[in-house]
Amino acid sequence: MHSLMGGGLLCAVSGLVLLIVATATDFWMQYRYSGNLSHQGLWRYCVGGKCHVHTITIGAALRAVARMPLIQNAATRILSAFWDATRAFMLLSILSCFAGIILGLTTFSSSARLTRTRMAGITLLIAGLLALLGLSIYTGVTVNVFAKRYEDWRFSWSYILGWVGVILTISAGVFHIFAFSKDSSVDSSAVASS
Repeated sequence: MHSLMGGGLLCAVSGLVLLIVATATDFWMQYRYSGNLSHQGLWRYCVGGKCHVHTITIGAALRAVARMPLIQNAATRILSAFWDATRAFMLLSILSCFAGIILGLTTFSSSARLTRTRMAGITLLIAGLLALLGLSIYTGVTVNVFAKRYEDWRFSWSYILGWVGVILTISAGVFHIFAFSKDSSVDSSAVASS
């Protein structure tokens, strides 16, 4: 049980670090804009070496794509919601992963070891699913909106670190769930034999 929980905690800490780095950095997507190599993250975008905070005016860039005023307003609202949803899911994932790590650490010194092991696993699985939602939303909007606007674009290293963080966090949750099931089966067999 301790080896599964130790592996789970190692995956969880690694996943947390990667999720924090991915969320905080500005290299989710790289593209060429007016001949300059540009990049963007969840919080700001950089064009020609100058970085700017994402605002609702980013949606104004879609006005070149949208032809009708109703579509322009809808595109602006959708893009704003896209940034907010991706940020919210990534931040909730980080908080949930941190809570799962704390629960996982307390299982080593707690009398309620089984309950905390199971709760750590569930919390880490939720953290992985929240990050999965955030990255999926980003992927869908990027492919359907930005890919049509920029010909020479690609996902960058921050985005990739986010996906690796998802894999590690979900793996950590699975390790904790297996540690719980292994420990509960050992306890039930010990009760049956006595």
